[in-house]
Amino acid sequence: MDTVTALLADLADHRGDHTAIIYHDQPITFAQVDDMGRRAATLLHNLGVGQGDRVALWLPNCPAYMALCLGCCRLGAIAVAVNTRFRSVEVSDIIRRSGAEVLVMWPGFREIDFLGLLAAADGDALAGLRSLVLYDEGTGVEDLPGPVSHCDRLHYNEAIRCEAYGDDHATPEQGCNIFTTSGTTKAPKFVFHTQGSISRHARLVAEGFGYTASNGALLQMMPLCGVFGFTQIMAGLASGQPTVLTASFDPQQTVDLSARHNVVNFNATDDMIQSILDHSTLDKPLPNLRFVGSAAFATNYTELAARAETRGIHMVGLYGMSEVQALFAVQPMDLPLAERIAGGGRPISDLSQVRVRDPDSGELLGPGVPGELELKGPSLMKEYYLNPEATAEEFTEDGFLRSGDLGQLTEDGRFLYLQRMGDVLRLGGFLVSPAEIENHLMGHDGVADAQVVGVKIAGGGIRAMGFVIAAPDRDFDEDDLRQHCLDGLARFKAPLRIFALDAFPTTESANGTKIQRAELRRMAAERVAKS
Repeated sequence: MDTVTALLADLADHRGDHTAIIYHDQPITFAQVDDMGRRAATLLHNLGVGQGDRVALWLPNCPAYMALCLGCCRLGAIAVAVNTRFRSVEVSDIIRRSGAEVLVMWPGFREIDFLGLLAAADGDALAGLRSLVLYDEGTGVEDLPGPVSHCDRLHYNEAIRCEAYGDDHATPEQGCNIFTTSGTTKAPKFVFHTQGSISRHARLVAEGFGYTASNGALLQMMPLCGVFGFTQIMAGLASGQPTVLTASFDPQQTVDLSARHNVVNFNATDDMIQSILDHSTLDKPLPNLRFVGSAAFATNYTELAARAETRGIHMVGLYGMSEVQALFAVQPMDLPLAERIAGGGRPISDLSQVRVRDPDSGELLGPGVPGELELKGPSLMKEYYLNPEATAEEFTEDGFLRSGDLGQLTEDGRFLYLQRMGDVLRLGGFLVSPAEIENHLMGHDGVADAQVVGVKIAGGGIRAMGFVIAAPDRDFDEDDLRQHCLDGLARFKAPLRIFALDAFPTTESANGTKIQRAELRRMAAERVAKS
């Protein structure tokens, strides 16, 4: 049967004594992972959790996270991922809107005051919680804050010493996982995936990324509360190879663990790769890696990839989103570097389909013409949980997901991700990707990095505005940079103004550090208004 529990049971039957997860250098076998999931099901069942009930997991990476997800799957319940970086308002909003009655948390993790965050939360939003499950690795908790003082308290490490749950209520069409969208302008939507979509995609990624035949470990440092991290660990398990699991990212620890456990598979955000290069003195800090799947979020990506290549780290472009899961597509390794690191690639499933539609005319577009990417395949979400209006808006009549991403098809059957549609500029009557202008700015020897946003000008439509970080030991010269753009770009693409910054504003998400383009738009509008 195509369920998450069946996937783990099959692995336990055929590779039961093989290492599935390495945590704190301690091996956990596939049989033990399956058993942990069954006992977590008993723990949750004893709390009254059943089919369709929601369990909020406010946990960093640890084996308990996977055990509880598996326990939810076995009961037909739903695991709700809560980012450990979320603050009081965000946590209480997710718990309230999801209807979670059980919250699992690690109060002592990295000295973050999780209980203090709950103390500042909206008591009415948390009134529906019945039980609080406390996980720890040596640090206990005495008192609960007011907003959750009504909850039954349970200690995970004690409660998990129970009998394994004997039944399995899982079905392929049952929803089992909720991930939250970024919610930069509205409250985050709840992306709802089924057991079938999770288990199918895990197997497809394991095969398509070569994990099954790689004969080495996968390093898992991306947070499991994000779709990037969760997709990765599920594929690692499905491959039958070991997964090295760490609670958080540390560049030197990454290098050490990679050497100690023969890590050959690793996907990461661009800022993680940059941190590894900056902190390691080794010529080849990750010598056993086949490649690193990544995407441009917060760095000068082209420069980073070239620097990584000289130190033995071969970066490869990916594509994914919460609605179709991470690792939906990957670029071929045999492409030249500049093409290989581009977002997009070939879908890992032969059943997946990608097409491009003109956002104005509604016509489908051929290779080389940018428009909105529309996606379909086995990894597609079920719906936006409790939001039928948003679900209906997101899907076409024939079942394709409107991605909200600007992209284009290639002649050789791949696709390229160019930009979020909300970041695309309409300049001079044409759709323009900010990346085109950013790359031109970074071609100037006085620019280390660049970002371009659009701002509405009174009586003049939308105009491009640039932000740059000056190259070391170079003075910022706006007139010179504007002339550089006028010389090399169509006039309507040249930024009206260019501003210097020491660093771009960023935000942390479950899937990595991202540049806050909305904040840049606000800054640009404010500065233009003043001038």
